[in-house]
Amino acid sequence: MFLCRGGAMRAGGWSAPDGARYNRNVSMSRSTWAAGVAVACLAGAASWPVAVDAQDDEPPDLELRATPSLAFAPAEVVFTGRLRGGADDDERYYCVSAEWDWDDGTISESTFDCEPYEPGVSEIRRRFSRRHIFNEGGRYEIRLTLKRGDDIVATSRTAIAIQDE
Repeated sequence: MFLCRGGAMRAGGWSAPDGARYNRNVSMSRSTWAAGVAVACLAGAASWPVAVDAQDDEPPDLELRATPSLAFAPAEVVFTGRLRGGADDDERYYCVSAEWDWDDGTISESTFDCEPYEPGVSEIRRRFSRRHIFNEGGRYEIRLTLKRGDDIVATSRTAIAIQDE
């Protein structure tokens, strides 16, 4: 038995125990998440587990940051790309390679050894990091591209400024 207390929560589509499908927002006063299923107290109804369409269907967003973003040459800069959102087992993003275009005429690639993909078991890599040395001053636009084979699955850019001493 679940007690309904606390603030309201908004959810996307959900399925009732009888299999009926609802694709409108539902006000829930309490929700507990486990393995993609919400146990919710619906206003004016008994509690039952409902499958909620979370943001897992949305592809993750790739963010790219540089530290430092302003430095004197020669400068070693650390770049970190992060996948935010989406499902942890999204097959489109499982075992991707990372291509780094440094905008100085060089490109690097990171590849990873992965076990065969298993839905619900395999997890995507969410963090990609690389160091690069810029020997000359200038403004650089670095691009991180995530690929699965020859297919591009995500790309992100960031700019840095390197000053000559």
